[in-house]
Amino acid sequence: MFEIYTQKKANLKDDILSGLTVALALVPEAVAFSFVAGVDPMVGLYAAFMVGLITAVIGGRPGMISGATGALAVVMVALVKDHGVEYLFATVVLMGIFQVLAGVLKLGKFIRLIPHPVMLGFVNGLAIVIFLAQLGQFKTINAQGVSEWLTGSELWTMGGLVLLTMAIIHFLPKLTRQIPSSLVAIVTVTLLVTTLGLNTRSVFDFAGKSLAGGLPEFHIPLVPFNLETFKIILPYSLILAAIGLIESLMTLTLVDEITESRGKSNQECIAQGTANIVTGFFGGMGGCAMIGQSMINVNSGGRGRLSGIVAALALLSFIIFASGLIEMIPLAALVGVMFMVVIGTFEWSSFRIIRKIPKADAFVLILVSVVTVFTDLAIAVAAGVIVSALSFVWKTAKKVQLRTEMRGKVKHYILEGPLFFGAIQDFNALFDVKEDPAEVVLDFRNSQLTDHSALEAVNSLVEKYQKAGKKLTLHNLSDDCLSIVNKAGNLMDSSLLVEGKKLKRSVA
Repeated sequence: MFEIYTQKKANLKDDILSGLTVALALVPEAVAFSFVAGVDPMVGLYAAFMVGLITAVIGGRPGMISGATGALAVVMVALVKDHGVEYLFATVVLMGIFQVLAGVLKLGKFIRLIPHPVMLGFVNGLAIVIFLAQLGQFKTINAQGVSEWLTGSELWTMGGLVLLTMAIIHFLPKLTRQIPSSLVAIVTVTLLVTTLGLNTRSVFDFAGKSLAGGLPEFHIPLVPFNLETFKIILPYSLILAAIGLIESLMTLTLVDEITESRGKSNQECIAQGTANIVTGFFGGMGGCAMIGQSMINVNSGGRGRLSGIVAALALLSFIIFASGLIEMIPLAALVGVMFMVVIGTFEWSSFRIIRKIPKADAFVLILVSVVTVFTDLAIAVAAGVIVSALSFVWKTAKKVQLRTEMRGKVKHYILEGPLFFGAIQDFNALFDVKEDPAEVVLDFRNSQLTDHSALEAVNSLVEKYQKAGKKLTLHNLSDDCLSIVNKAGNLMDSSLLVEGKKLKRSVA
């Protein structure tokens, strides 16, 4: 029903127009996340500008949009509440340093270890989070200071404008793709509200103050430079760095799939880190990739670095020169844009494949979606990867088998499947030391030793045969397995024979 705009190559016009569209959507998001983190709106807006600009220029994924995000804001709020905003700036700088180190050490490649069900759960959970966040715009604060749902004409006006925005975004591309439909929708709804004088909340009402400001200024965080400060900011910076990189790299992978191109994960880590270091020194709250805005950009035709650069510079221009125009935009228009992002982000195919994929994968998909909604992205992804890994280990362990052959007076055990910690118990149960002949061969032509647990299992088996007065020899070890056995050296039993020869032993 709803399609993502699938143009593959960068286009100057599309990059500029999509960048302008993204800039409009960045304003309320940055303001909202500032409130979540407990800081001034300008702290979030400056972060959106600086992080967005730097990552667009030097990042590893052209077309991806970065800025202040809710995933980071929910972690920051406790730090700001307990220690103040200056500690937040220091934390953002340290967070950036960790992210740069991750890129330099090429840790970005580990994103490939995230299974596809985790990716599906991630996008589904994030789509739900974005959707739930927009529902807050359908509430208002009454005279007693209590939040309550809109009613009557206010609700109908809000709902109607949201639907109008969504309709324009959906149907306009069927007529023309020359202008981003999201931008047309925002301008159209703003003009309609202004012309008819409709009673609906705007960005100004949401922010509670004018968004006019100047250029961000260099500012060294006003915190004591001592060990106590380091102890305070270290855990927050590590958590923020992890969340920021996970969200950025998973968004990078998602944009890769949509654009059928490939970004550079390690370069993106360095870019995100550099952006956060700079942001921390210029009074920003830090940030990472934004899946919602990235999807708006991609859906509007943004493919090149120019789209992100235009979005960042346009946002700064709005703050300095055109804050009055931005403040006029109805929240309903931006909610409508984000609802379309939700529809485009959610993997609707999940409902179709959930009964066709392995139960463990289906469980992981649902688990990551739910945990993303109720906790945060880092915990959700970690939980999904752990469950997927345990499932893989369990399945792989069940594949370890032995078949036996008698060749003269020698009994050959031919091992099938990798020998590792998960398979040790089944491996030990496959041998009959008491009934075996005097000479036994353990053949690894279809297997391999993978870890210390496997070495210990073989070592224990050698000792059992030695105590029974029998000889066990290892045959057909691969070069990698021989290297592991030789490296273990003195840890192995002295009676161990490999291909009928004594194990080479190192001199302590």
